[in-house]
Amino acid sequence: MDLKNFFKTLKLNEPKISTVLGGLVVVVVAILIYNYFTGINKQASQQAEQEAAREAAQAAKTHTVVKGEHLWSIAVKYYQDGYKWAEVAKANKLTNPDRIETGQVLTLPELTESKPVSEQTLSPSEYTVKTGDHLWKIAVTVYADGYQWPKIWQANKTKITNPDIIETGMVLTIPR
Repeated sequence: MDLKNFFKTLKLNEPKISTVLGGLVVVVVAILIYNYFTGINKQASQQAEQEAAREAAQAAKTHTVVKGEHLWSIAVKYYQDGYKWAEVAKANKLTNPDRIETGQVLTLPELTESKPVSEQTLSPSEYTVKTGDHLWKIAVTVYADGYQWPKIWQANKTKITNPDIIETGMVLTIPR
């Protein structure tokens, strides 16, 4: 069949071809419209679920102070670690952490568990003080958290009378 005959056949069937192509366009558009509207419903329900989860999480991240509470007891209640009081104070920008009031709403920060850096470089239970060290710096090195310095001080109270003064060469016990 040569090209001329092909085009003649095509011209004779033009109305049928147009009808088929038009029907195909209508079907494609219908599918796109259907997908668009079902996608909007899914997206709206997902957004509603996410908002509800955010509100529940936000409610869980606050604490209303009751009579007799202090940051230490709140940290123990939520983090099982009283030393986390400093994180609570920091999250609430408290200028005097010793003065919280009954009814005050505190934001509780989400604290992630960090592995001590010392597991790679230090023995698991001791640290030898180097020149320029202080308890905060040691706590950062050992626990990756400077606010943990009181743990080191408590474990070494027989060696350290003043937590601001430690001596080079002193071997400190590191509680785990």
